[in-house]
Amino acid sequence: MQGFVSVPTDLDEGSAAEVLAATQNALGSENARHPIGFVRDVAGSSSAIALDLGRLEQCSADLDPSVALSGKVGSQIKIRVGNSWLLASVRTQRQDTSIDGGVVAQIDFLGEGEEERLTGKIYGFRRGVTRYPVPGALVYPATSNDLRQIYASDGRTNISIGTVFPTRDIRAGLYVDALLGKHFALLGSTGTGKSTAAALMLHRICEMAPAGHIVMIDPHGEYSSAFRVTGQLLDVSNLQMPYWLMNFEEHCEILITSAGTDRQIDEDILAKCLLAARMKNRLAEQIGKITVDSPIPYLLSDLMIILQNEMGRLDKGTNSIPYMRLKTKIEEIRSDPRYQFMFSGMLVGDTMAEFISKIFRMPANGKPISIIDVSGVPSEITSTVVAVLSRLVFDYAIWARDEETRPVLLVCEEAHRYVPNEKNSDGSSVGRILSRIAKEGRKYGVSLGLITQRPSDLAEGVLSQCGTIIAMRLNNERDQAFVKAAMPEGARGFVDTIPALRNRECIISGEGVSIPMRVSFDELEAIKRPASNDPSFYELWSKSGGEERAVERTVQRWRAQSR
Repeated sequence: MQGFVSVPTDLDEGSAAEVLAATQNALGSENARHPIGFVRDVAGSSSAIALDLGRLEQCSADLDPSVALSGKVGSQIKIRVGNSWLLASVRTQRQDTSIDGGVVAQIDFLGEGEEERLTGKIYGFRRGVTRYPVPGALVYPATSNDLRQIYASDGRTNISIGTVFPTRDIRAGLYVDALLGKHFALLGSTGTGKSTAAALMLHRICEMAPAGHIVMIDPHGEYSSAFRVTGQLLDVSNLQMPYWLMNFEEHCEILITSAGTDRQIDEDILAKCLLAARMKNRLAEQIGKITVDSPIPYLLSDLMIILQNEMGRLDKGTNSIPYMRLKTKIEEIRSDPRYQFMFSGMLVGDTMAEFISKIFRMPANGKPISIIDVSGVPSEITSTVVAVLSRLVFDYAIWARDEETRPVLLVCEEAHRYVPNEKNSDGSSVGRILSRIAKEGRKYGVSLGLITQRPSDLAEGVLSQCGTIIAMRLNNERDQAFVKAAMPEGARGFVDTIPALRNRECIISGEGVSIPMRVSFDELEAIKRPASNDPSFYELWSKSGGEERAVERTVQRWRAQSR
């Protein structure tokens, strides 16, 4: 019977496997040698092909997974153009009874490669199209061997993160310099494996560059468990971020509570008093000219005394309420234990160089990534803390231009909280600094990695600044449309498959890859995974005992506002 293969019973296991593999290759190549359709229409970036439904059914039983999927949405096909092959991805399919075979598909061109005359293999694959096919040109399935050549590394430094769909053994790599040099975004709905994928990529980067400089903002405390060995873990217990590192805008966000015309009055008073407090430091005398934004240490008690003195100089007709508002807020922050990680009296010394070295991992000392867990930071100042950390990365890069460049990667989880679109924007400084890093960071060696489950809530233009987009399954139609608009033209066929992606699968397009691809992420060892697993209601509700002590311990932490 045609297609049936018998393996001799007297062969040992290894020999039988070799014979079977050779037979499978022979069967696969037989299907790949025959066309599955022809080119119908040709356009600049995409074209239409007519497919033979009978041939697609024959190919679907092929042992080569790439040939088996050929012609279907999201698969690759190839078209003969002279002595070279043109590779394309199938975007859509529809029935058309007016043609032989009955199926019309839209395709997006991916690139082209030369054919090796003796073996027929594709080599020298490159992105883009120099010679287009003509209507009537034959369409063939792309084999796993073809895909191996297409997705092969071109020699640039890369990290391997998974396998190319639908193959089982073709490795998917990301070009590190292109990925980081032009920013990247990792998008995916909750529960798709987004956090694990982010941890996998960062682990691979850390393994490749143990002397790297990576700063990760972790709003939920998920990643500490993943980087316990290879990372510096910082939270409110050991962050020790000096308050005087804030610029004037960030001071206003924390210390000024008024709105409208009152806010402008309070800002003017704070600017005058803050500059005077900074001027009292000996550093200011050495430097000479400083501004209200200069990161010069000052004492909160000095700021209070200056406010008090200014209030004492008021004329009788001038209102003292703005001064009282500022004094009350400063006293409140000084006495609140939740703010001690930032406003402690121990943080008055000039520790700027030590703080930057610790945060940016300079030197890395075998731990190239710092995980900054902001889950314990009071919610009203979380965005300001993130703004300070992000601005320090950017300002350091600007002022370090005369030094040997030390690029820094800033990774921001839940990015839509910090760089929201205009509709959700509250005018906070963190959105402005992250937008500026997205637009200008690469000039100074600052790379931005955005991780979010709601790309449609991101600020307009920020996603378009990301050179590489890694899209996992997105369930929301607005998010899908937003990502589709940000994807390059050749990836549109892949984007249509985003709602159908399985967990731990993604579509990667942009500068970090040769051509758009669908990837199944590698399994990450349990010790390297973030603590982001969903709780099992059934298992946890099946147990009992110890609830009283758990409640008491929780209440104690709650009251102390400390973990």
